[in-house]
Amino acid sequence: MYYIVETSKSFEQVSVDLDSAVKRLGFGVLHVHDLGNTLRSKGVVFEEQCRVFEVCNPVQAAKVLSVDMRLNMALPCRISIFTEKGKTKLGLIRPEQMLSALSQDEALAEVAKEVEEKTIQMIDEAK
Repeated sequence: MYYIVETSKSFEQVSVDLDSAVKRLGFGVLHVHDLGNTLRSKGVVFEEQCRVFEVCNPVQAAKVLSVDMRLNMALPCRISIFTEKGKTKLGLIRPEQMLSALSQDEALAEVAKEVEEKTIQMIDEAK
């Protein structure tokens, strides 16, 4: 269900590289949630780093929504960069598996496959 890779790059460098890969592959970054900083700003002791990139390809999103509007709750795709015990990692929940749990529509399965291939490529290029 997960696709997670480890990188030797710094947390900051892989954040920059992921942003570039997302754009190069025809997606946009809608928002970046810096969960680590948010938790610390609320007084929570949290040692790790974690950024969640919300990424979207508008054409693919429109295809999904035109078939089943309820799937807006599964959009946009999220790619995370996080540290864990001194290691920097990138990962996502595989769109194909997630969407197949929500819909049996064959057209949506094809969209999910295409999106999964692209988002994995983003991670692999950024690592």
